[in-house]
Order: sequence, then structure tokens, then C-alpha cells
Amino acid sequence: MNKKIMILNGSPRKAGNTTALTAAFTKGAQAAGNSVTEFFLDNLHINGCKGCFGGGKNPESPCVQKDDMDQIYPVYKAADIVVLATPLYYWTISGQLKSAFDRLFAVAECDPHYRNPKKQSILIMAAEGSGFEESEYWYDRLQKHLGWKSLGKILCGGVMAVGDIKGKPELQQAYQLGESIH
Repeated sequence: MNKKIMILNGSPRKAGNTTALTAAFTKGAQAAGNSVTEFFLDNLHINGCKGCFGGGKNPESPCVQKDDMDQIYPVYKAADIVVLATPLYYWTISGQLKSAFDRLFAVAECDPHYRNPKKQSILIMAAEGSGFEESEYWYDRLQKHLGWKSLGKILCGGVMAVGDIKGKPELQQAYQLGESIH
């Protein structure tokens, strides 16, 4: 059975190393018969969460703020797997990814008990150096809190300049992880 996969790409560089990893993952996932929708968050207008608890009244547009999150909500709700893709910025995820993910809370507000839709997920990251521990801690705790199941992590260090990722084994690992999804 093919899966619906949504990628939230929090990189500000559309042709950067994080995007090279998501492209390899997508190629593998599509080869396995899955559908993939990627959102390049830096090109979208997404406001930060206001913490207003005013969402959830309209399942089609669950947040009170009206911006490009309305493109993401229907894909998110239909997705079986959510891929969180980001460069490592100051030892954690990018602001673009954090803002978008925070805004997904409006979907949980559609449930009277604030339950999030159950998903599987993947973490994909690229970094100049290393030091993914804080991001992994956040991701692991997020999975536990939401009741999601992680399918894996692709963490590629040593890739600062665009194109530094060429020839790195993590590209093949990303492809293989995508291809393993059935």
C-alpha cells in the first residue's frame, strides 16, 4: 500500500544540502510507489503561532491566522508520514520549520481533547559540523508526546557550502529510507 508523505523543508536554501537529502529521499519513496508532497517553507508566508487557543473551529482552515499554512493543513491531515527536514542552526532546527510545526497545533484543536493526528515521521538534517543531540532530543520527545512513530533519522554533518553533500553516504541512506517505505 503506498503512503502519502509530506515533507516540511525548513531550509532557506532551495538548492542546499538539506534539499539534496529530501530529493534523494523523495526519489526512493516514489520508486517504492509512495506519493510525496514537499513544502519549501522559506518560500511560504507563515506567521508564528500566537498561542491564542482560538483554532479548531474550521477543520478546512483550522488556524485563526490566514496565511500559507492553509496550503499545508489538508496535506498534513491526509499524510501518513511527516518528514521534518532542516539544517542545523545554533544546535537545533531552523525557525522556518519550528514556526510551521507550531502552527500544526491548530489541527489538534479540532479535537476536543487536543489530540494530534497519529503519524509516522522522519527527521532529515544537514549541518556544517555535527552536534545533532539537541535536535534529536527535541524530535524524540516530540514523537513521544504526539504518539507518533519515528521511521528513522538521516543526519549529515560536514556540509556547509551548497553542494558539499555530493558523494556523502547520507544521500544513499536517504534514498534507501524512502525506498523502504511500503
